[in-house]
Amino acid sequence: MPGKNFVLRSTPQETAAIADAAVQRLARHLVAELLLESKGEMGRALGTLHVLDHLRRAGERLQRDVAVAAMRAGAGYPQLGSACGMTRQGARHRWPGISAHTDHVPTEILTMTSPTRAFDVLLVEDDVADAMLIEEALAERGTRNLVQVTDGLAALEHLRAPDTVRPDLIVLDLNMPRMNGRDLLRVLKTDEELRTIPVVVLTTSSAPDDVVGAYSSHANAYVTKPVNLAEFEQAVQSIDAFYLDTATRPPRD
Repeated sequence: MPGKNFVLRSTPQETAAIADAAVQRLARHLVAELLLESKGEMGRALGTLHVLDHLRRAGERLQRDVAVAAMRAGAGYPQLGSACGMTRQGARHRWPGISAHTDHVPTEILTMTSPTRAFDVLLVEDDVADAMLIEEALAERGTRNLVQVTDGLAALEHLRAPDTVRPDLIVLDLNMPRMNGRDLLRVLKTDEELRTIPVVVLTTSSAPDDVVGAYSSHANAYVTKPVNLAEFEQAVQSIDAFYLDTATRPPRD
């Protein structure tokens, strides 16, 4: 069913029939205008298929533009999904990150106080999909200067570079190539210059040895990644809200 902000005068079946007829008319018009010649029925069918493929891509581009416009007007992913007959997660998968291009706060965002300044977050995560979800969840909390690296060595190189801004928060995965999160955590918490930076372990592991090991190495918190997409996003935003909004942070150097 469509969202409460608009009402269709036809049933879904009637709307589909009207849309199909309109696309068919447009396709015929474009074929007549663009197709210079066609060798028989197969050639004309292939030409029509070519035109329909371009129409599909044009529709996808227009959908994204309209989705961004809806977000700017105050809609969230639940409303976008409802308008397109899909779930909230489906809408987020189709248009990842569009909330970062909007001027208004989406209606789905948790009712937390938004930070008053841009915070610097170092994400140490080698999973591309998880990194994208974390970035989107942080963006919905406010402006973030997010730097992502894919292993512990890259994190240390970044942190120890002379022009690096000290991050307000480090979000750390455990299982990574080269230097894993366990080894990086031990290095961070024994380094005089880096050990006061809050480090939250965000990982798939719930093994007791990993939990105890992280806290023994002075991790500030340990969070197991939820499987559910909405719960994953909420976990990231809760980390952000506490460490960047509620907790008093050490002064920057």
